[in-house]
Amino acid sequence: MGLSLVQGRALMGLAAPAVAVEVHLANGLPGFTLVGLADVEVKEARERVRSALQNSGLAFPHSQRITVNLAPADLPKDSGRFDLPIALGILAASGQIDGARLAGWEFAGELSLSGELRPVRGALATAVALHQAGNRARLVLPPGSAEEAALVPGMAVYRARHLLDVVAQFLPQGAAAPEATTAVAPAMPDTADGWARLPPTPPAAAPHYPDLADVKGQAAARRALEIAAAGGHSLLMVGPPGTGKSMLAQRFAGLLPPMPVAAALQSAAVASLAGRFTLAQWGQRPTRAPHHSASAVALVGGGSPPRPGEISLAHEGVLFLDELPEFPRAALEALREPLESGHITISRAAQRAEFPARFQLVAAMNPCPCGYLGSTQRACRCTPDQVARYQGKLSGPLLDRIDLHVEVAALPAAELLAAPPGEPSAAVRQRCTAARERALARQGVPNQQLAGQPLQDHLHLTTGAAAFIQRAAERLAWSARATHRALKVARTIADLAASDAVDTPHVAEAVQYRRALRGGAG
Repeated sequence: MGLSLVQGRALMGLAAPAVAVEVHLANGLPGFTLVGLADVEVKEARERVRSALQNSGLAFPHSQRITVNLAPADLPKDSGRFDLPIALGILAASGQIDGARLAGWEFAGELSLSGELRPVRGALATAVALHQAGNRARLVLPPGSAEEAALVPGMAVYRARHLLDVVAQFLPQGAAAPEATTAVAPAMPDTADGWARLPPTPPAAAPHYPDLADVKGQAAARRALEIAAAGGHSLLMVGPPGTGKSMLAQRFAGLLPPMPVAAALQSAAVASLAGRFTLAQWGQRPTRAPHHSASAVALVGGGSPPRPGEISLAHEGVLFLDELPEFPRAALEALREPLESGHITISRAAQRAEFPARFQLVAAMNPCPCGYLGSTQRACRCTPDQVARYQGKLSGPLLDRIDLHVEVAALPAAELLAAPPGEPSAAVRQRCTAARERALARQGVPNQQLAGQPLQDHLHLTTGAAAFIQRAAERLAWSARATHRALKVARTIADLAASDAVDTPHVAEAVQYRRALRGGAG
């Protein structure tokens, strides 16, 4: 009889709870039993592990009863990440490797039938969770996953290309390393190349974004983008088709300040959890642009086990919703809480997961079904009832949560062709970064996140500006939320002007960005 213990990690949201992989070999009717609330992918590990061991020249205990327990038993486990821990547990229980030497190590990796290790999703999320918990365990991962985890400062990450690379590190004293025995299995990789501790991954080159200089004209919309980037505000662009709304939105991420390392790690961890992270994306603010047919679950996340949605994949970046009224109403209404809180909690009967969702919403829409309401180039053919019905697809509470509403007018062809290139993103980003730094030095958070008493403390509103905003709110029938959001925008405008106080011109400009739609509350 033999008993072994190998440490692994499950994934539950961005958390990575510890999983003890216990393997017991006993005499009796041969069998391979896997218990511990394992999903289908985990149960299929039995066949992958059996073939990988045999094709790697290792002994599989066919004549014994194998019991694998993934503890704790009430924690759901999914994906093929437990293949490597299960294989090592069988080898330790059968005496082929030294089980005592596995203490202090954690393993994750999917096995091919030949014993090669394949990447697993969530490697970076696992490393971030270990780092935040102060866990100093050494982490063994496949190629691709190991490079992700090495982005976390201070983590001891080892890359292994083949099961035999791992086995060679934990052999009993004096034992010889086995060799792969079948034609389908590749030759034993060179140890220096197959097993390596990865140094902290150096930062990649500066992120590349489309340049705002490509957009000609549209001074009002460009100004609104600058304010939104400086203060972290959400933005709605309204205008006829072909006026450049999508071009402006696709260039918005290039105006945002560079991401701090902690923010870059969290954003990358969410992408890793969804299996969509590449090293080339490191430090780049994401821009997610789901199609308007996306469901509420696709936007905010869900499923079993819960997976991150578009708002979490856009964390620390931009969520661009084009053709906003065409999205299902339930999907749009699901955005209301994350826009305020910056996170999303997905609750299911058996489990609960929380994902970050501190994104900047940039939305675009036509003013009416035909798209030409208010256009000077083409006549609108929509009736007032059709316009009201179209704009009414957007609820007042949702519009209340969008800080900036700006009209994007069509440029005449002569003006468009003669216009010089616009101001490049680098110059605008420099102003936005300076304004964001003023806000952070003053209050510790971007202006958009100010609420309650901190808003009153850091607003520094002059007497004339206070009287102006009061008259505007009464005349336009604003809600308290809309009034506070206009004040946050005014605070950002003052920061862009390097002004400590929010004066009447700053408030007057902020008021211009509360465009009233018939479906909303001003």
